[in-house]
Amino acid sequence: MNIEPGFRYEALETAVPVDEDEAAARKRRLIVIAAIAILAALLVFLMLRGSAKPPAAAEPLPSVTVIVPGASKVARTLSATGTLAARREMPVGVAGEGGSIARVLVDAGDWVRAGQTLATIDASVQVQEAAQLRAQIAAARADAALAESELARSEALVSRGFVSRADVERKVAARDAARARVAVAQAQLGEVNARIGRLAIRAPSAGLVLTRDVEPGQVVSPNGGALFRLAKDGEMELRAKLAESDLAQLSVGDSADVTPVGSARRFTGRVWQVSPVISTETRQGEARIALSYNEALRPGGFASAELHTGTSFAPLLPESAVQTDDRGNFVFVIGADHKAARRQVKVGDVTPEGLPILSGLTGKEKVVLSAGAFLSPGDAVVPVPAGRPK
Repeated sequence: MNIEPGFRYEALETAVPVDEDEAAARKRRLIVIAAIAILAALLVFLMLRGSAKPPAAAEPLPSVTVIVPGASKVARTLSATGTLAARREMPVGVAGEGGSIARVLVDAGDWVRAGQTLATIDASVQVQEAAQLRAQIAAARADAALAESELARSEALVSRGFVSRADVERKVAARDAARARVAVAQAQLGEVNARIGRLAIRAPSAGLVLTRDVEPGQVVSPNGGALFRLAKDGEMELRAKLAESDLAQLSVGDSADVTPVGSARRFTGRVWQVSPVISTETRQGEARIALSYNEALRPGGFASAELHTGTSFAPLLPESAVQTDDRGNFVFVIGADHKAARRQVKVGDVTPEGLPILSGLTGKEKVVLSAGAFLSPGDAVVPVPAGRPK
């Protein structure tokens, strides 16, 4: 009994002593390794849990209503603007030698008949010349009458031998010369009367006086420009400017509705001339639309026109199907892949049946009816024909 306890004591006394600092460091390392292992296990657990989670369901594609417009018979119309003018404008000026205006008998806005006097030029000098010539004619006629009587007496005496044949011939020559002087004086008087007549400024044709640019006392000359401007028979026209491609669709006789700027009234006219040339600068031509006279149609004013060029076949769409931005008018069409595609179009004037598409569509496409504002090119959709439940 006494030996065993002693043995244990000896063994404990001879064991290698343990360093307390090293033991503490080993303990800390074990704690760190254990924490890292726990974190790694937790991370693996979370990853495995996330991969095992079922995938979220895909969002459903939006449905859009589409129509296939086909082709319908529509009236073709072209829109244009231009300037109002007299169809046949007649400038009236001085036809004679000019002078001082004595009277002006008409004003702008007056209707005149063919040959009516518009103004007169002072003719006092010409009147005196005419009076002088009339006196010369009277004197020449008296000389001619005297020469005629002397010739008659000479012819009566020549048979008796009192007058020679040579004297008779001289009497004949004197008579003929007297007659010629009468004719010359008459021609001179006719010239002066014609000059006096041309001092009256007359209307070359019936029509409406558009402008008056002369006043009494004004000195005028043949080179002084027009004193009046007349619209023959009061006929007016609109000189509409059209693009080269639009002009090719017009024909003489096509009807047109003309609306002057600032007026709600519409006037019906017809195309009477299509310009045979195109401007190389603007690539435009001119269509001249004949209009009957109306006081609301003032030459020089601006007006718009709708020209009716017949009928054609084109797709018709509701206005809701057509969008507009800075690039122009467009629609969205749905292709075979059920994706939206932008399509540029050219539209005509609105009709009760819809908006005609002049170019850009054939009528066989699936066109988005009203949701175009919420689509972008390439969006996938479910097309639903108009009239069917979605």
